[in-house]
Amino acid sequence: MEIQKIKLNYRGENIVLNLKKCNFIWKIIGLTFTRKEKAKALLFEFEKPSLVSIHSLFVFFDFVGIWIDENGKVLEVKIVKPWAFSIYPSTKFKKLIEIPINKEYSKVVELLVGSSSKIQKI
Repeated sequence: MEIQKIKLNYRGENIVLNLKKCNFIWKIIGLTFTRKEKAKALLFEFEKPSLVSIHSLFVFFDFVGIWIDENGKVLEVKIVKPWAFSIYPSTKFKKLIEIPINKEYSKVVELLVGSSSKIQKI
């Protein structure tokens, strides 16, 4: 899997992430069956703006979902709980980032979901 660097501006903070870019197979697998502390942040890119759902079946830990538009603007951030069947964003998106809530990403997760009232827990 290819590693891609992404820069986000969210709530006035600049966040730089090294993400594993998912191919077709990894778009299906995602974080399923991964151990929490070994899980890496993933990038899912779509050819055109889409409104597809994700799930967290067989994911045994919380993760942060970040939906991004074609211009790189963060549209939505959600904490996704394990075993959720279908999670939809509120609008079409071009990229999705999944960040496991573990020690490796603790500072990034705190910046993203700190105390914002806009964050929805699914």
